[in-house]
Amino acid sequence: MQLYRLGLLVASFVSCIGAQSTFSPARPPAIPLAVRSPYLSTWLNVGSDGGNGGYLAGQWPVFWENQITGWAGMIRVDGNTYTWMGLPGSKTVNQTAFEYTSTRSMFTMNVENKLEMKITFLSPVTPTDLKRQSLVFSYINVEVSSLDGQKHDVQVYADISAEWVSGDRNAIAEWEYGTTDGVAYHKVHRQTQLAFTEKNQQGEWGNWYWATDDSKGTTHQSGADTDVRGQFARNGKLTNGGDTNFRAISSSWPVFGFSSDLGSVDSSPVSKLFSLGLTQDEAIQYEGASQYAPVPSLWKSYFATELAALSFFHKDYTESSGLASSLDSRVAQDSIATAGQDYLTVTSLSVRQAFGATQLCGTHDKMYMFLKEISSNGNMNTVDVIFPAYPIFLYTNPELLKLVLTPLLENQEAGKYPNDYSIHDLGSSYPNATGHSDGSDEKMPLEECGNMLIMSLAYVQKSGDSDFLNDHYTLLKQWTSYLVEDSLYPANQISTDDFAGPLANQTNLALKGMIGIQAMAVIANQTGNTADAADYSRIAKDYITQWQDLAIAKGANPPRTTLSYGDTASHGMFSPLFRAHETLLTISAGLLYNLFADAQLELNFVPQSVYQMQSDFYPTVANKYGVPLDTRHIYTKGDWECFAAAVSSVDTRTMFIKDLATWINETPTNRALTDLYDTVSGDYPQNTFVARPVMGGCFAPILVR
Repeated sequence: MQLYRLGLLVASFVSCIGAQSTFSPARPPAIPLAVRSPYLSTWLNVGSDGGNGGYLAGQWPVFWENQITGWAGMIRVDGNTYTWMGLPGSKTVNQTAFEYTSTRSMFTMNVENKLEMKITFLSPVTPTDLKRQSLVFSYINVEVSSLDGQKHDVQVYADISAEWVSGDRNAIAEWEYGTTDGVAYHKVHRQTQLAFTEKNQQGEWGNWYWATDDSKGTTHQSGADTDVRGQFARNGKLTNGGDTNFRAISSSWPVFGFSSDLGSVDSSPVSKLFSLGLTQDEAIQYEGASQYAPVPSLWKSYFATELAALSFFHKDYTESSGLASSLDSRVAQDSIATAGQDYLTVTSLSVRQAFGATQLCGTHDKMYMFLKEISSNGNMNTVDVIFPAYPIFLYTNPELLKLVLTPLLENQEAGKYPNDYSIHDLGSSYPNATGHSDGSDEKMPLEECGNMLIMSLAYVQKSGDSDFLNDHYTLLKQWTSYLVEDSLYPANQISTDDFAGPLANQTNLALKGMIGIQAMAVIANQTGNTADAADYSRIAKDYITQWQDLAIAKGANPPRTTLSYGDTASHGMFSPLFRAHETLLTISAGLLYNLFADAQLELNFVPQSVYQMQSDFYPTVANKYGVPLDTRHIYTKGDWECFAAAVSSVDTRTMFIKDLATWINETPTNRALTDLYDTVSGDYPQNTFVARPVMGGCFAPILVR
């Protein structure tokens, strides 16, 4: 980091600490600023592990991997310059409030009691409007008004740096300025594009656009950060000049700025809109039914050129904002009706994160949604990552669940995966969906077969698309055969919680397999395969009867399911809570989150006594920030807590949600929302998962209310 970036850090930080700000509905561990895709994913660190407490000014925004994505904002009021975003070196404004919704992050600033600023970051999520959803763009709107009854001379400035275009700070960046259809833009890209390649998780190809209205009083400039920002600070306007010395990102840190003269501002609000986005003609390489080949970004099917896409997006703010507000309202109403305000704290923080791991690709005739397993390992369309995320897709638009499952089905139906069970993922390195023709993917056979059957039925129940089941019946039946063989006594294997290690006869995993078999019985009935339906239903019911004898620790007080069959030995690493419940020390137990699928699919397969038993058990082992995933550790997963909450009594559900919302507001973690955290300290465990789409699972309670 250059010395300029460190300059005035102490003064700026002190300025922020002295400011008083409210946070609503919570103070999250990190604030989403522009979150639209795996590559447009920039956050403001908040938590005490390294954030500044949630103040937009005085700290650089960062990519989800935690490297700086230079993004600066300044305002000049009556000749005095202040910082409202980032750390460019001037005195910071006083932040008075922050609020987030499902699609927005909104900051309120006070400038010397003279001016109020309302800064809105809008990453529009439009699940049922795929044209708009296909655009990897985000907005920032800056609104100013007088506070003291006086008129003030105001200029607003904002820039991005070349850090957006590559994760390699030694890469050469190239840029240009232009206008199109009344929109002024800086176009920035890696000089040598590396298609379908990542460096430090950032994409190394495509064009970045930073745009605003080409209106009177707007000036632009590119060049070294100190030069461009200094020009605005001194003069309140830019030179309309361009630096032509294309160079390494870290060489004199090139930035691309806009300044807008808002004139004499009184109590009537005046605003300035900026747009930021990425265009990639081809976003993914994919091994599907045909040969391994690039797949176009879906926006290409709607727009002839990237400038047309940019112009549409920038001018679409009113409409896009309205659509986003509708989603905000729907999530708010449904969340509060389901489990109250604490639940809205969780759901509204998860929407952008879940969709920010996805990319729409293909054409009008053949659409796909590709999903990155962000932070845990970068796999593509990982089945057991889609599964915890599927509630948000089912809730917002079931078609999206089909679009994310289709690539997996196509690959295996084309004979490009040699194993009889379901593939684990489409490739180990996003954005390359190479598949696993050698069958060497991570082995979660029971997990993934159960997941695919459950999600296939879930999609059809919500969409009414019965052709989907007919089209894939052969493969679904193949996976069911595996479940019949392995579900009653699961072999020693890992589940989706692979970080916890392998285990034989896992109670929760066995339950998923049995629910998968019963789901296939329903699928068989819907497709007219009545003999199969009767056979699978008979097997599933026989298995669930035996499972209750194998998996329930009836002698425990209170009774509950074990972690694995007959497991009466502790696994060590017990949290302090168990010392208060000595009888628990002889029984290993865990969250029975796979029970959710039975309820969501309305199978009425698992006896209600199991639901009640687990619901009664969870409060007896709850820590400050939640219920541990199982008795081997004191960490938990927020997505699975929401699955468990969905099928618990009202009181237990309230406990789960309250503890999770409290954790969000108090955790010292400072990265994009993690799903894996310590239930005692609220910190990360050894394995740090951040920004993962699995938090879409927090919508599980809405689906069964």
